[in-house]
Amino acid sequence: MKRCVVVVDLQNEYLPDGKLPLNNIVAAVGNARKVISHAREADIPVFHIRHESDDDGIPIFVKGSNGAQIQPAVAPVGDEPVIVKAHINAFRETDLKQQLEASEIQELVVIGAMSHMCIDAVVRAAADMGYSVILLHDACATLDLTSGGVNVPSAHVHATMMAALEFGYATVKSVDEYLSA
Repeated sequence: MKRCVVVVDLQNEYLPDGKLPLNNIVAAVGNARKVISHAREADIPVFHIRHESDDDGIPIFVKGSNGAQIQPAVAPVGDEPVIVKAHINAFRETDLKQQLEASEIQELVVIGAMSHMCIDAVVRAAADMGYSVILLHDACATLDLTSGGVNVPSAHVHATMMAALEFGYATVKSVDEYLSA
């Protein structure tokens, strides 16, 4: 089964000095870097996803801004494709599916941000399209949320998303489990 790594939205905006800092982003990026390095050494294709906003009313991921750039620690090299998206789901109105098909990919290893948004969307969409998905939980990050007056710590948001996705959409592993397999 031909595999690729999909690096979702590991952009400067999510760093501690960005406009939307995520909890545990530094550790997640460190783990993502290990996965990307392994993929490059093993000739596993790496696809980078980058979110950009053209809407002047949205102050994050503004096209051309530093915040919209992929973090240097996980930046593409050589001819690794970068799919630019304007929506939460990386498959929506992009050529991601066509690029995966052209490379005869059958299995996606997903890493990146945010666990409860873009990771959730791309994992569910990929599984619904028939791809096998491995989700590396410690190479993903998110933030605290509030809903209906209930504050939900990022660790709970993240764990809930991983549990939900593992239930029927992906095999969820740690980076160490993945790299040692």
